Amino acid sequence: MTTRTILAVLAHPDDESFGMGGTLAYYAQQGHDVYLVCATRGEAGMMDPEHLGDFTSVAEKREAELRCAAQTLGLKDVFLLDYRDSGMPGSEDNQHPNAQIKQPVEQVACDVVKYIRELKPDIVLTFDPIGGYRHPDHIHTQQATTLAFEKANDASFHPEAGLPFKPLALYYHVFPRWFLRVMTSIMPIFGMNPRKWGRNKDIDLKSLAEVHFPTHVKVNIRSVADIKRDAGACHASQGGIQIRQGLLGFITKVFGKHEDFMRAYPPINGKRKITKDLFEGIV
Repeated sequence: MTTRTILAVLAHPDDESFGMGGTLAYYAQQGHDVYLVCATRGEAGMMDPEHLGDFTSVAEKREAELRCAAQTLGLKDVFLLDYRDSGMPGSEDNQHPNAQIKQPVEQVACDVVKYIRELKPDIVLTFDPIGGYRHPDHIHTQQATTLAFEKANDASFHPEAGLPFKPLALYYHVFPRWFLRVMTSIMPIFGMNPRKWGRNKDIDLKSLAEVHFPTHVKVNIRSVADIKRDAGACHASQGGIQIRQGLLGFITKVFGKHEDFMRAYPPINGKRKITKDLFEGIV
């Protein structure tokens, strides 16, 4: 087997586990080199005091959780860009001078392109254009990663970031809308409001279910479901294994045995059969 390299570019500690964790674990288990660039340390995430323990800050604790999860998933390495978590829309964290969304997209793209040129990934993974659930940092990361991918082979784009290199493909992680529709239809039965989801009740699942992105690849993660669960457990301060319990856990267990991706590059024109492998059709 030829060893390939995959680079995921995400925004916060836990994005790698609760989102595309199964895919990262699956390809790492297949013997490929899987890397992660994380834009922030998740400083704006809420944390109960008992989770802080001997750590001096939320950022320090969440970085430790990230590294625990990365080891569990089998990632080769993790790189942090040192921006600050911007928080959800309208929060005070949006205004912090080092907040990720306060930085020009091109600046963040320069940071990302450095790792693309250094690691030379065959495939780059990131969020969909609405950042999964419209988190500002997710959207900003998606825009910066897309720009970095487009410019990685352009010698005039931040030449100080390394020699030009062109990855083979760029994928966006997408949520199947039927899955969200199932969730939003069942939630009221259990007394939950699908327009006020999440720990802070600031995620509108109904509106997310109305946005459509095509699915080009469905990665079967059954063989690594336990690894993904254990990686999620590393993020105890963000819900850890509890996030996979209750209603969400039931729905995920029944329906969530795949992780879906939209191929942004090479572009796909017209209808295309959904494949099971990120590398199919590009190598």
